Amino acid sequence: MTRIKSQSDQQVLDFALAILQESGVRGLTFSALAARCGLSAPTLVQRFSNKQVLTRRALLHAWDQLQARTGELAETTPLTPAGAVELLLALSQDFGDADSYADGLLLLREDVRDPALRARGVAWEEQLVAALDERLARGAGATGAGYALAAFWQGAVLWGAYRTDRPLPAYLDEKLQAFVELLGSSGSR
Repeated sequence: MTRIKSQSDQQVLDFALAILQESGVRGLTFSALAARCGLSAPTLVQRFSNKQVLTRRALLHAWDQLQARTGELAETTPLTPAGAVELLLALSQDFGDADSYADGLLLLREDVRDPALRARGVAWEEQLVAALDERLARGAGATGAGYALAAFWQGAVLWGAYRTDRPLPAYLDEKLQAFVELLGSSGSR
C-alpha cells in the first residue's frame, strides 16, 4: 500500500479526534493514528512529539470546531426563544446514542484536567450563553436566561442518555420547548 506523503495537521487531528471519540485516550496511539491517516508513526511523532501533545492538540481542535459551529448557529438562527431551542438542538445533532455519549464524558474528563482545555470550556460557555441571552432577552441588557437554558440543556442531555423510550433529539426538543415556555411565563409576571 502506498503511503500518503502529506496531510495537514487539521486533517491528521480530525483522524485523531475520531479515534478519541471511538476508543478514548487509551486508544489514541501513534500506531493507531498512522493506520487511520496513512502517515507513518515516525512522521506523526515528529509533528506532535508525544501522546500528551497529540491528545491536547486533538481536543483543542474539537473545541475549535465546537466554537466555530456555535458561531455559525449564532449567525443563522432567529433571535427568538424558538431560535435558542433551534441552536441547542443543532449543537446536539452529533451526540449519538447512549454509548457514544458516555464515551464523550471520558473526553470531558481530559478537558477538566488540562488548564488550556478548561479555558476553552469557559470561552465556549461565554459564547453560548451570550448567543442564548440574545435570543431570550426581554429588554435591553436582559441577561441570565441564557445561562439557565444552557445549564438545563446540559442536564437534559444527561437525562436523555438514560432514556430508551425515544430518540435524544425528540426528548431534547420537548424538554427545551417546555423550559423556554417556563422562562417566558416567569419573565412576564
